[in-house]
Amino acid sequence: MNALSAQRRGALPARPLIALTALVGGIHVLLLQAAPLAWGPPDSPAPRPRPFITRTLEIKPEPAVAPVAAAPARKRAVRRPVRAAKPSLQENPAPALIPPMLPATESIASGDPIPTAGQSGGSPPVEPSGEPAAAAEPVPPAPETPAPPLASSTALTIPGSVRLKYAMTGRSRNMDYSAFAELSWLQDGQSYDARMVVSAFILGSRSMSSSGRITADGLAPTRFLDKSRSERAAHFEEDKGKISFSANTPDAPWQRGAQDRLSVFLQLGSLLAGAPASYPAGSTVSLYTAGPRAVDTWTFTVEAEEKLSLPAGDLATLKLTRKPQRDYDQTVEIWFAPSMDYLPVRSRITQQNGDFIDQKLRSAEKP
Repeated sequence: MNALSAQRRGALPARPLIALTALVGGIHVLLLQAAPLAWGPPDSPAPRPRPFITRTLEIKPEPAVAPVAAAPARKRAVRRPVRAAKPSLQENPAPALIPPMLPATESIASGDPIPTAGQSGGSPPVEPSGEPAAAAEPVPPAPETPAPPLASSTALTIPGSVRLKYAMTGRSRNMDYSAFAELSWLQDGQSYDARMVVSAFILGSRSMSSSGRITADGLAPTRFLDKSRSERAAHFEEDKGKISFSANTPDAPWQRGAQDRLSVFLQLGSLLAGAPASYPAGSTVSLYTAGPRAVDTWTFTVEAEEKLSLPAGDLATLKLTRKPQRDYDQTVEIWFAPSMDYLPVRSRITQQNGDFIDQKLRSAEKP
């Protein structure tokens, strides 16, 4: 009896121990069931990456394709022809504009801010032979007026890679003509490559290309190429503090935020997209811009919003205008579409003699 009592007394401590062990084990099981797995494929697709932002720079990860239906293409060809009585893709003596939509004369060949056709500044218009227009006689270098320094708080949103196609119409020497233009824009978040090509039956073709880096200041070109019958290039040598030209014209000083005649339109749209409220009607935007032979400061005035009926469809746009600064300059009008990350959807370049080139978006697609 005493032995049995002693045995029971010795077994009593084991019961609480077993209960405690069971309780601890249960808690571990519950914790393991509640803890999420740290690896393995997710149940649903991974969330889309957010736009890359460096300071105030935003880079779109995907193409900014317009949600508009493609329409018949109409292209605008280069401005005034050089030799023949028929129009030709030519360069303009004044800075040529070349937004991602129209590079005609100077724009596409060595143009101003718009890739439509002739532009003012930096190079003469294209010629009308069966091939791309020949380079026009050198234009006196534009005064190297420095553009206002970029503010450290400048905000930009770089558009995603995209291919834009334009329909072009124009008038040169009392002759109407039509052509086609295409802007190819590629970027990987660190570097970019842009190419604008304008072509017309009989008149030939002309192209402009810009390549460089994407920085906190937006686009930083390293090379600009204007090609027709011959090639002319501008090289941005930041380490040497200069911009050099293959046309044997004097070097120009390099400046922070400097652009070329093709990148300037994409940079302009990136500024508008980055801080739309910073550019009310009546405000101006100035960009230090290099052509194939010289550098000048292009100043655009922000105008009213407009709804356009384009071959690609109806789009709400914001219009900017560059007024002539010299006797040989052209009037350049550019329309940017907010719904397309402020890519240029129309541009019109008008010469002082009434000749013009009008480039309108007809389709946007992934590159």
